[in-house]
Amino acid sequence: MAQADRRESMNDPARVAVTAAGVVSPLGFGLAETLESLQSARDCVSPVMRFSVTECRCKTAGQVSDARLLSSHAQVPRSGRLHRASHMMIEALQELLTQQPEFEPELAVVGTTSGGMSYGERYYRSLQRAGDLRHAATWIANYPAQKPVIDAQAAFGISAPCEVIANACASGTNAIGHAFECVRSGCYQRVLAGGYDAVSEMVFVGFDSLQASTPEKCRPFDQHRSGMVLGEGAAVLAMENLELARRRGAPVLAEIIGYGISTDNFHITQPEPSGSGPRQAMQRALESADISAADVDYINAHGTATLFNDTAEGRAISALFNRVPVSSTKSMMGHSLGAAGAIEAIVCLLALEHQFLPANINFSGLDDDLDLNIVANEARPAVVRTALSNSFGFGGTNASIVMRKFPPSPGLRRTGDA
Repeated sequence: MAQADRRESMNDPARVAVTAAGVVSPLGFGLAETLESLQSARDCVSPVMRFSVTECRCKTAGQVSDARLLSSHAQVPRSGRLHRASHMMIEALQELLTQQPEFEPELAVVGTTSGGMSYGERYYRSLQRAGDLRHAATWIANYPAQKPVIDAQAAFGISAPCEVIANACASGTNAIGHAFECVRSGCYQRVLAGGYDAVSEMVFVGFDSLQASTPEKCRPFDQHRSGMVLGEGAAVLAMENLELARRRGAPVLAEIIGYGISTDNFHITQPEPSGSGPRQAMQRALESADISAADVDYINAHGTATLFNDTAEGRAISALFNRVPVSSTKSMMGHSLGAAGAIEAIVCLLALEHQFLPANINFSGLDDDLDLNIVANEARPAVVRTALSNSFGFGGTNASIVMRKFPPSPGLRRTGDA
C-alpha cells in the first residue's frame, strides 16, 4: 500500500471485514458442521475419558475427537509430537486457507489461557515422582502459549509475527478486538485473529474444586442452573481492510464494527454483582460501532451458567437492551476459556449469514432475578443484521465485539457507510 494511502487510512478509520474463518470445537470440524449443530441445538457435552474424574463432582466436558484431529494432520511433519492445541489450531487455519488461499496475514493475534498446560502437568509430575523424563523435551517445547500458533503457521508456510493475549476468559474476544483496532487504525491491512484452548486435567480439577462446575447439565440463565462445564477448541478469522478486500474480489462474510473493554477489579473470581463492568464493555462496543442498543438483533452471552456470572451479565444486558434475543451457546459446547470468544464470534458470523438465532439449550425457566428474552432450547429463524458477543473473565476483565451482516441491511447505517 502506498505511504500516502496508508496515512489517509489512519486519519479515516478503515472498515474491517471478515473474509474467511475456520473452527474446530465440540460442535464440529468446520463451519458447515458447526452450523448444523447450532441449527439442530445439539448437546455436544460428553463424559470425560481423557483422564480420571472419579473424584470430581463434574464428569463431563465439551471435547474434540483426538482420533479425528490426528488423522486429519498425518501429513504435518512430526505431528505426533505436537500438543492437541496445535492440532486444533492447524485444523482451524486449514479451513480458513481453503476459503482464502491467498490470505497472507501481516500479524497474528491469538487469545488463550492455558497454553500447553497438560504438558506442564506431565513434566512437573515426573520431576516430583522421579519419573521417566525421556519425553521432557517435547513437554517443555510445547508448553509456551505461542507454540500452537507457530505450529499452525509453519504447517502452511506462514511466518507472521504473533501476539498472544492471555486475559482470562475474555482472551479470544480481546484478540479479535485488538486485531480489529489494528486494521481499523490503518497500521495493518490483514490480520489473523482467534483463540484456542485444550481441556487439561489441572484446569478441569481446578474449576471443579472451586465448585464452579456442575455435575448436571449446563443451564445458562436458568433458575435451576448449578454451574459450568468446560470445553475446548480453536477458531480463527481472516480480518482485512474492507475496501482492499473488495478491490481484490474477496468474499466478505461479515463486518466487525465495534469493540469495547472494561475492568472492574471487584474480585479475583466473582463479577461485580450489579454488572457494571459488563455493561461498560457493551456500551463501549456500541459507541465504537456508532450504533444504539436498539440496533442489536442478537446477543451471544458469556453465559457460563454459574450463579454470579449469569446474574451480573443478565442485569447488564437488561440495563442496556430492551428484550433483545439472548442465548449462551456454552450450553451446547461448554466453556472453552480463551477460545470461547473466538468460537462464539464464529457463532455470530453464522447467525448473521444464515439468519437464525442460536439456542440456549437445557433451559426450563428464567431466574427470577433476571429479565431476558432467552432463545430457549431451539434455534429459530430471524432477521439478524447486527450481533453482539460477550466474554467476561476472572478478575473482572470484560470484552464485547459487535458484528454486522454484509452488505448492511437497509435502514441500519453508521457514520462512514457508503
